[in-house]
Amino acid sequence: MRHALITAGSKGLGKKVTEEFLKNGFSVTINYRSDTSAVKELKTLYSHIGDRLLFVQGDVTKKEDLTTMIDLSFERFGRIDCLINNAGPYIFERKKLADYTDEEWYQMIEGNLSSVFHMFKKIVPIMRKQNYGRIITYGFQGAVSSPGWLHRSAFSAAKVGLVSLTKSISIEEAEFGITANMICPGNIIGEMKEATIDHSRRISDIQTPIGRSGTGEDIARTISFLCEENSDMITGSIIEVTGGANVIHRYNV
Repeated sequence: MRHALITAGSKGLGKKVTEEFLKNGFSVTINYRSDTSAVKELKTLYSHIGDRLLFVQGDVTKKEDLTTMIDLSFERFGRIDCLINNAGPYIFERKKLADYTDEEWYQMIEGNLSSVFHMFKKIVPIMRKQNYGRIITYGFQGAVSSPGWLHRSAFSAAKVGLVSLTKSISIEEAEFGITANMICPGNIIGEMKEATIDHSRRISDIQTPIGRSGTGEDIARTISFLCEENSDMITGSIIEVTGGANVIHRYNV
């Protein structure tokens, strides 16, 4: 049985990714930081397949938490086929880089870039032995071209660095059957993070060219496809799932 480890997999976009992997027959390790109510809900919802689920609390900005998460996951399931780096700290307050505190800067870098390095270092030996692995990172629309993003400079700097890291991994680990790709979600906010595509189509969104908001299901379906065995030709790709929306300039006017 294939096994996926998903950071921040208990709610939001991560929850939809978790559900997609479970639907496809995977066992799943779900990392969460503090939302025990979301974990309790998932445990109840999927109690009939509890043997395929492992919940591990941990903060992705802390290397020791990441190490524990991977150790417990491998001990339970004996393999790690897919690493979905869904977690990524984000500062919602709009402010310029000069106004960031040191703590906020390092939170963005550690949580969005260094965390992937630490997890990769720990997991890649497992994937190499399996001769199979799928690594998914998250970015933002336009990240591949290193754009400036007003009031999101620390976050965007980390994610642009992650673009290069993802591409480098894809080249270095290709001989071991390991792929690495980045997903760049569009403007998916609020309830739409856990919504279905069908639900989204019933609500008009004039800000998105296709006429509807993106959803967690859109992201989950894309990730699921990239993690299929026959998707190995797709690696080092930065894939935007935005519905044509211009995300980074949305709030600049």
